[in-house]
Amino acid sequence: MTLTHLRVMLEYFHPWPNAAGLYVASHRGWYRDAGLDVELTVFDALRGDTLEHLARGEVHLGVFPTNRLLVRSAAGQPVHGVASINHRGMETIQTVAGRGITRPRDLAGKRLALNPTPRGVAMVRHLITADGGDPDAVVLIDSGHRELSVDDIAAGAVDATFGGYWAWDALFAQLPGEQRIVWPVDEIGAPPYHSYLLGTGPALTDPALLATFLEVTEQGYRAATDDPAGTLEILDHVIPYFPRPILARSLELIAPTWWHGGHWGEIRGDLMTPYTDWLIKNDILPAAFDWRQAVTPATSAPVQAAPR
Repeated sequence: MTLTHLRVMLEYFHPWPNAAGLYVASHRGWYRDAGLDVELTVFDALRGDTLEHLARGEVHLGVFPTNRLLVRSAAGQPVHGVASINHRGMETIQTVAGRGITRPRDLAGKRLALNPTPRGVAMVRHLITADGGDPDAVVLIDSGHRELSVDDIAAGAVDATFGGYWAWDALFAQLPGEQRIVWPVDEIGAPPYHSYLLGTGPALTDPALLATFLEVTEQGYRAATDDPAGTLEILDHVIPYFPRPILARSLELIAPTWWHGGHWGEIRGDLMTPYTDWLIKNDILPAAFDWRQAVTPATSAPVQAAPR
């Protein structure tokens, strides 16, 4: 049987449990059984993120943050979302006990580290304002792509951080749990959104091929959810340098975000519309932008309509 090669790029600098469904489907031979030779890879950060690789036609599919897709779509780039990966936001604000920070508005006068993208800065300001605080009083520290941990906070580098994921970065701290403060952004006032979507660029134009890939990928995510022990054995092949307890806890936390009403992959209007409106309000997207132009419906991943 002749296999069709598909190159799929993940969303981060290295694999992590959010990609478990892809790796399970690959390891168990389900892509191959469907006639697909799927290559899973990560981006070269010096050549751009996953969406840049997609737009150049260097990969067939990729996983990426929703906001970055919308910005590129608004700019006319040939990239489209075809399925959701997560139905929650992943980011957090983190701090430690003893800094006088017990809620977001207490960040006034404190040093908060983040990658100061327009969207990141807008989100921090939004969360502080939503709690009745003064966003102008927060001292923003540019940490670039490096995610500072609560251990860095405890060491005095900063007072708080924005951006680390509650299902990944927050799991690596050595500081005892009772001394950590971790606030997932969707629990402190952030608009609802899909943290990551799966999408295509100009290198993949065959709807039947895409539908096959999505069908098998859904099967992989179901198996990763239902069989965490078997999934961890597979992850040992691709990310053996992380402690097994951290991988296990991350998988336990992240797996529920793959599903909504028992379905995988649905791009939901009740998440896309308020997030798009928020991005427009914060001048990250043009006022006339409609998120539907950035997504392509597919058989295994329906787009849920919602009035604007």
